[in-house]
Amino acid sequence: MVEGSMTQGAGQGPAVERTATVRDFRVPAYVHETGPYAHSMHPGNAIPPSEADHPEGYTPTQRDLPVINRGDTVQVIVDPASAPAPQPATGPGPLYVVGDVHGYLGELVAALQEQGLIDSAGQWCAGPARLWFLGDFTDRGPDGIGVIDLVMRLSAEAAAAGGYCKALMGNHELLLLGAKRFGDTPVNSGAGTATFQAAWLLNGGQKTDMDRLQDHHLQWMARLDAVEAVDDHLLLHSDTTAYLDYGRSIEEVNDTVRETITRNDADEVWDLFRKFTKRFSFRDEGGAEAVRSLLDTYGGTRVVHGHSPIPYLLGEVGSEDGEDDTGPVVEGPHVYAEGLAIAMDGGVTMDGKLLVQQLPLAQ
Repeated sequence: MVEGSMTQGAGQGPAVERTATVRDFRVPAYVHETGPYAHSMHPGNAIPPSEADHPEGYTPTQRDLPVINRGDTVQVIVDPASAPAPQPATGPGPLYVVGDVHGYLGELVAALQEQGLIDSAGQWCAGPARLWFLGDFTDRGPDGIGVIDLVMRLSAEAAAAGGYCKALMGNHELLLLGAKRFGDTPVNSGAGTATFQAAWLLNGGQKTDMDRLQDHHLQWMARLDAVEAVDDHLLLHSDTTAYLDYGRSIEEVNDTVRETITRNDADEVWDLFRKFTKRFSFRDEGGAEAVRSLLDTYGGTRVVHGHSPIPYLLGEVGSEDGEDDTGPVVEGPHVYAEGLAIAMDGGVTMDGKLLVQQLPLAQ
């Protein structure tokens, strides 16, 4: 595994020593200082209600992702050293995708430099290359706003060079938007009353990000697309079929998501956030059929997603008591669901790897 160094560059904050482990999914200490759950169903370090108490797929107010020990996933391990398929001499530049970043700016810079997308000064140097981020830029890591600033700057630089850098909406973008807009306004969570502020803190919200959040960051996040099709790849953030609830075409889904955010109704935005947190729809029995339902509706031959860390998809993370937090070594994307799905969240928040991958994958 290649670890990214905390590199300084244009638009970046100071280097931050990385100490993250799988326990990053638990409640940060300052939750107990601000007390957003003091009178709710999750006071202090109380264990959240069992999964049976929540609607299927509900995860926003749980501290930890579930540890799944299942062996019935079709697993294809991609050799990261194998060369991608050759690119045509003319036409669009090579296509790259980036998994969940979660505030780990230094690891992102190192991974982009390793792929030759940015230079030592952090500037775009890939000409007509096409780069897609799959969402979740903030929370849990030290510099989510720095990540957003870098992506916004690279978008302008790539466009000027004849390429592009674009991004999708992740559930943590919705969470940060909701925490900023609605704060402690109660919403109907489907499992009692909740608030965006409490859910944001519970899921790794960083005070430094909120302090630095500006209107142009909010406007940028609110305009992100939820789904895109590029070169026969259907790109989305979450490994769920919930996108089908928002439209029967990519354009309709993206329009509906933007309209929902624009209406600024806390319950509507919460429902959107809740659906975007669903996961594992493509794994285990019926997973391939779930992927096909998306491909048949929106097009493409493979789904490429982030959201669910590969160690959790493989069911090989450490125990909750902390005796073994290392999990499997992630070297590249995880191909599963009969080869129809590519998982790109390498688990950077649990000392995994921030993945930047050229597509299509070598066969």
